[in-house]
Amino acid sequence: MQLRIPFVLAAVALGARAATVLTGQYSCATSGDYELCNDQWGSGDGTGSQNSTLESTSGDSITWSTTYTWADNENDVKTYANVEPTSGASGMTLAEITSAPTTYNWEYTSSSSDLRADVSYDIWTGTSAGDPASSTSSYEIMIWLSGEGGIEPVGSQIDSGITVAGYTWDLWSGPNSNWQTISFVSASGNINSFSADINEFFQYLEENQGVSTSQILQAIQAGTEAFTGTATLSVTDYSVTVNT
Repeated sequence: MQLRIPFVLAAVALGARAATVLTGQYSCATSGDYELCNDQWGSGDGTGSQNSTLESTSGDSITWSTTYTWADNENDVKTYANVEPTSGASGMTLAEITSAPTTYNWEYTSSSSDLRADVSYDIWTGTSAGDPASSTSSYEIMIWLSGEGGIEPVGSQIDSGITVAGYTWDLWSGPNSNWQTISFVSASGNINSFSADINEFFQYLEENQGVSTSQILQAIQAGTEAFTGTATLSVTDYSVTVNT
């Protein structure tokens, strides 16, 4: 569980728009259909700083960015700046989901040569509705669109070259706290313009990894895990919708 402490919000001019800048160990801002969180849950394992900016929302889409510098303990995640829908994307069983279309368009507008970070979805299911990464969580399902600097997911690689949702992935799995982390890692380098149906990942896991259709969706988060290095990640378009 993340520790929530006082945070700072600042409104700044960004062209014709008003942007909200988040700082602090755990700070969030809501706009439209989404909440952006500057989640520095592992910052105690490193030295550095981070801020995240909610730039705009329009319909079911959000535009945001994050800038950070982190050092020390290069194999430990320091932060997960991420967005999550504020409603309509949790509380249903996997069996009830008919589709979950998503778009994730992103780029590093700057990055250091020693960057160690991923760009990923972090999807949680469990035995009941509730908070992700909690005692009721059963699975953490990650989709890695990028992995810089030789970082690896939790556990070990259990399959390679599988095709899901029109992309090719290597599959990793391993225990993490009281849940199992299963990670789809892009087998063909960075996917900067990602468009897919997340339900196809659920169906793959149901058919091949024994994930029960009675599992309840707790959250769909999307963002970036920073390990070490300096970068600015710009998300030019992100959206996700869960249909039942």
